[in-house]
Amino acid sequence: MSTNTTGGATGPFIDVRDLRVEFPTEDGMVRAVDGVSFSVARGRTLAIVGESGSGKSVTSQAIMGLHNRKTANVTGQVILDGQDLVAATDDEVRLLRGQKMSMIFQDPLSSLHPFYTVGKQLVEAVRVHQDVNKAAARAQAIAMLDRVGIPNPDRRIDDYPHQLSGGMRQRVMIAMALLNGPSLLIADEPTTALDVTVQAQILQLLRDLQAEFNTAIIIITHDLGVVADVADEVVVMYGGRLVEHGSVDDIFHRPEMPYTLGLLASMPRLDKGRADRLDPIPGLPPSLIRLPQGCVFRPRCTYHQLAPAGVCDTVRPDLLTSGPGHEVRCHLPADVRRTIAAERLGHRQEESV
Repeated sequence: MSTNTTGGATGPFIDVRDLRVEFPTEDGMVRAVDGVSFSVARGRTLAIVGESGSGKSVTSQAIMGLHNRKTANVTGQVILDGQDLVAATDDEVRLLRGQKMSMIFQDPLSSLHPFYTVGKQLVEAVRVHQDVNKAAARAQAIAMLDRVGIPNPDRRIDDYPHQLSGGMRQRVMIAMALLNGPSLLIADEPTTALDVTVQAQILQLLRDLQAEFNTAIIIITHDLGVVADVADEVVVMYGGRLVEHGSVDDIFHRPEMPYTLGLLASMPRLDKGRADRLDPIPGLPPSLIRLPQGCVFRPRCTYHQLAPAGVCDTVRPDLLTSGPGHEVRCHLPADVRRTIAAERLGHRQEESV
């Protein structure tokens, strides 16, 4: 990442290096995350995209230290503000959660405890990390609910989660994540269960809060519309591996990995006629227990015959630099990748996001 590799204030706040997460099972080893590396500076937003099972959420949970070390093998490095979270103890990581890093989960209804009021849960989140009494913690909670757009926060703080709408519950989760001023915020599918108007409000809220707190944000999503709206950089994952990484402009207008092209082609476009059908990626994602020997995307790739004979079937491609801050994992020659992208995306390559 060209923007995140310098030192000082513009350097990475979080730096993930060769992260691997494996789950031993009776059927074999599940390699859910296989050698993923990226970094994010404060004030920047990184989107991680890919189909279900690509390793997105497992990556975010590994950063947060949420995997049980008795049932998961986590290796590599996750450097948060100079501290390696993989090498840290469970107690050390627990202290950082909510204080230096927080996470917004996909389903706020299941993430909030149904038997306790919103206020009780927010107050507890404050008092875990701050030496304050209940009255002071409640005042902080009301102020944060007001900041994230909850109307009448002094009254709604005593509501139970089921008394709030989906959008308001998501705002409560954002308030809980921000109560202790974390410098890293991970949002795992934060708008999936919301209607489009509430989605727009939540995304604008994240932008506003990032501008106010200079937060580094990692957003996990399958919605490329969300990515285009909020991200500075994008990581594309497939089969537990990073297959393309670049600026949002690179990924949308100069993509080179056939999988990335497939994701873009399956997205509805306003410049296409109503009769034009979407172009889905053929086949299904691979089993993480029995990955193909060569390129993991080879069974679904319609361009493998353009690579040197047989290489896609036998050799795992390396992640190679294609341009400034742009990396691609593919055996196809660079000129072939770019020609294919130009044919499939057409004039969109000449536009800006």
